[in-house]
Amino acid sequence: MKLFGTDGVRGEAGSFLNAELAMRVAMAAGIYFRGHARTKKILVGKDTRKSGYMIENAIVSGLTAVGYDVIQIGPMPTPAIAFLTENMRCDAGIMISASHNSYEDNGIKFFDSHGNKLSEEIEKQIEEIVHDEERLKAGWVTGKEIGSAKRIDDVIGRYIVQLKNSFNSDLTLQGMRIVLDAANGAGYKVGPTVLEELGAEVIVLHDKPNGFNINEGCGALHTKDLREAVKKYRADVGLALDGDADRLIVVDEHGKEVDGDQILGALGLFLHRNGVLKGGGIVATVMSNQALEDSMEANGLVLHRANVGDKYVLELMREHGINFGGEQSGHIILHDFAKTGDGLVSALQILALILTSGEKASKVLRPFDLYPQKLVNIKVKTKKPLEQIDGLADELKKADDLHIRHLIRYSGTENKLRILLEGKDNKVMEKEMERLVKFFEKALNA
Repeated sequence: MKLFGTDGVRGEAGSFLNAELAMRVAMAAGIYFRGHARTKKILVGKDTRKSGYMIENAIVSGLTAVGYDVIQIGPMPTPAIAFLTENMRCDAGIMISASHNSYEDNGIKFFDSHGNKLSEEIEKQIEEIVHDEERLKAGWVTGKEIGSAKRIDDVIGRYIVQLKNSFNSDLTLQGMRIVLDAANGAGYKVGPTVLEELGAEVIVLHDKPNGFNINEGCGALHTKDLREAVKKYRADVGLALDGDADRLIVVDEHGKEVDGDQILGALGLFLHRNGVLKGGGIVATVMSNQALEDSMEANGLVLHRANVGDKYVLELMREHGINFGGEQSGHIILHDFAKTGDGLVSALQILALILTSGEKASKVLRPFDLYPQKLVNIKVKTKKPLEQIDGLADELKKADDLHIRHLIRYSGTENKLRILLEGKDNKVMEKEMERLVKFFEKALNA
């Protein structure tokens, strides 16, 4: 059974991701990291899901059983775990979160001692240990070798300092009115705090997690409340985090959501104009709009496309010596300040762009018009390999003949097929989407 998806181990808490599996995964990870140990310490954080208590305790049991000392820091954003793992000289970091999924799900994400997400090869090695009873038992320790665990509640200050250091010290948010939707998630404390300390007037939505309301009708995936609040309070901008605060969606002063590709384009050009963009371009994914690529080329920059998943974006950034990239969905990596997507680091750079431009968010964050694009998710019973679907090549050729760009892939975390179409004629694209949806529903759910 394959455990690792595109972003760690994820599934329904208590069924797929139960206490036993969490403990086995933790033991396996501990055995792997022990071979590269410097400090014998591992950091563990989580978001605000109630199931986090169960999984956290299981992980602590698994790690201490193989000789690791565990530092528990409670609810904190995923990017904070990446930063603090390196900052506190730990051998690894673990984040318990299912990101933007609803409360029923949970997940386990790993970071190495430098705060980087693990490669597929390392994940494969850990997964092999999970399924190897002899190696697991051989990894158990006894007596004085058994690890310890302690909880630290004051590390939030370190992360706030790191966030503020990413914001130009010559700038202040004084006079800006910002609406922040914390998604009842891991950023509910640190988000408002850092914006207020930098001088902004902050109206906070969905900052009262109860273990079950994370991402529920709020946050990066559900911006209705944010859009309405921006108009109601006449705010300069609205910011929405997801459950673990590694994703950001922006709403302009008119209460309209700004597309993620336009954000990437605006920030890329901002960094380029300031002389801090490295590698002569930016990295996005195969999902990104062709208009983003055309805009970069018009400004003498190159757009590199990675597979979907922020770790793949980061791999391509490293390969080309680039310090900026992201996904259309709101994962933005500013590598000079963060090792992974960080919603709050991204927010501060966007606010710096708005301030220095002297323009309204609605103008400065949309440096180009998008080509018509549509994404449809289909629930599927099984993830049959695309190459084994009879007639698919012929169906896609019909789209090619109409000059419609297409990307068909399965979700790495859910039983869904994602169909992305893009073309300059919206009506033709809509008809093609209807045709392909019917085809896949019959092929995968019959």
